[in-house]
Amino acid sequence: MTTIGIIGSGNIGSQLAHAFTRVGHDVVVANSRGPASLAELVADVDAQARAAGSAASATAGTVEEAAQARDLVVVTVPLKAVTDIPAHLLEGRIVIDTNNYYPQRDGQIAELDDESTTSSELVAGHFSGARVVKAFNHIPAAEISEHAQAPGTDGRRALAVYGDDAAAVERVSGLIDAIGFDVVNGGGLAESWRIQRDTPGYIPRFTAEELRGKLAEAKRYRDM
Repeated sequence: MTTIGIIGSGNIGSQLAHAFTRVGHDVVVANSRGPASLAELVADVDAQARAAGSAASATAGTVEEAAQARDLVVVTVPLKAVTDIPAHLLEGRIVIDTNNYYPQRDGQIAELDDESTTSSELVAGHFSGARVVKAFNHIPAAEISEHAQAPGTDGRRALAVYGDDAAAVERVSGLIDAIGFDVVNGGGLAESWRIQRDTPGYIPRFTAEELRGKLAEAKRYRDM
């Protein structure tokens, strides 16, 4: 058992709290509104973990407590809010970045608009002392629970991961497999545009073989 910090308690953060505790990992969940706002979520996560036969539990914490819970932290806040998280809190940690760039929500970001970088590279630039892995950005939140299946299940859904640190990617890949999905390693963060919004692999359910094909089909916005 390990402890996983989750910064962000929206749809993805809540579903990951359920998924991680079901397979035996404690979680510390935080949001911008403070621990008191998380009482209902924590109670629900704990109840579902017990129902699944898991002894793991959820704790509501501050952003600082979630960031420093252990060496693995999920950052699942809007892209525009990432820089509100002090970078030093995640020094030396593996950070799972679930983000997508939505200009109508995040404002226009010139280097993403001209595709000179990717959203995950921006996140990695902010958390420069962390090892960032892109994951969970292309699956609807509810399907993290609904589509989870045991390893070896025929037609098991696959999720893509991207990262520049091989050990961090391997660690996150193992976690994804444990909660119910095959994994496709797409390469470094610079290639993570292949699973951004509006690309062929974004949102629908695919097996590993199918997802590899969709990633290969992806085109830059400027080429569409």
